[in-house]
Amino acid sequence: MSVVLVALAVALGAAPVTYALEGGALKLPGPLVFEVGKATLKPESDAVLDFVKGYLEAKPAVTLLRVEGHTDSMGDPAANQALSEARAASVVAALVNRGVDCGRLLAVGFGGAKPTSPNDTPEGRALNRRMVFVNAALRGRPIGGLPIDGGGKAVPGCQPSR
Repeated sequence: MSVVLVALAVALGAAPVTYALEGGALKLPGPLVFEVGKATLKPESDAVLDFVKGYLEAKPAVTLLRVEGHTDSMGDPAANQALSEARAASVVAALVNRGVDCGRLLAVGFGGAKPTSPNDTPEGRALNRRMVFVNAALRGRPIGGLPIDGGGKAVPGCQPSR
């Protein structure tokens, strides 16, 4: 966050926004919400999208942010993969529409390949349906020598800067 925005937040009595990474991913203030079975973001996602935009504005050294789409394992794996890719691309488009440089974003779909919870309960499946934001490059260099796509399927379109 810029010094001006922090000063404005303090002057207005609001706490400055803080950003944290948890397990290598940006800790979000809430989930991104989509229409069921679609890549259409619901309006209640706006605050989270603004938060991610603010993170990138506050962290210019993050030159590439991987936008990961994940699903549960219910249904057809190919359909889940396609949905995760479409949702990641939708989030990237929403961030670009908010003024984020397309070259700083990489949409990647993982389908149900990286669950965080067992898929045998509704609660576990709900936790697996998620969007994750991971720093993929700092100052133009991939982090830790890892592939920038994190092992998922990168979505064509918005191409990261090198």
